[in-house]
Amino acid sequence: MKNTKDFYAGLLFALLGGAFAWGAIDYQVGTSARMGPGYFPLLLGVLLALLGGILMLRAVLATDKGEAMGSWAWKPLVAIISANLLFGVSLAGLPVLHLPPLGLMVGIYALTLVSCLAGEQFILKEALLLATALAVLSYGAFVLLLKLQLPVWPVLGA
Repeated sequence: MKNTKDFYAGLLFALLGGAFAWGAIDYQVGTSARMGPGYFPLLLGVLLALLGGILMLRAVLATDKGEAMGSWAWKPLVAIISANLLFGVSLAGLPVLHLPPLGLMVGIYALTLVSCLAGEQFILKEALLLATALAVLSYGAFVLLLKLQLPVWPVLGA
């Protein structure tokens, strides 16, 4: 195998795509004309798995030496995973610890600030500006346009 980096990226795509496609089978798929709730995840999962397979095949058949796998980038990995977990806890709360939902706005600010720690340098002003833009756009898209029923602000003392 000439290009290990592309091979492992393709393997990751294929595994994730396969997992999503397999999970979507439990939902009603429907037809192209009358799509069920499982249609879109199944389609995306299959496409991602196919893309991963193509990427792995290209890595195996490559004639030039590609980039080798480097060491794990622990700082970005921990920051991105932590940011997503923090967003989920902010949005839904954590009943086991009696933590109420903190809302969409707090969740987006937490997600953005912790995600920005993954970069080479952290500039608080830029991170806050990005968080504000994301909060405004998310409120507009999810609350005003899609009318999703989710906590926007923290409910304290409830």
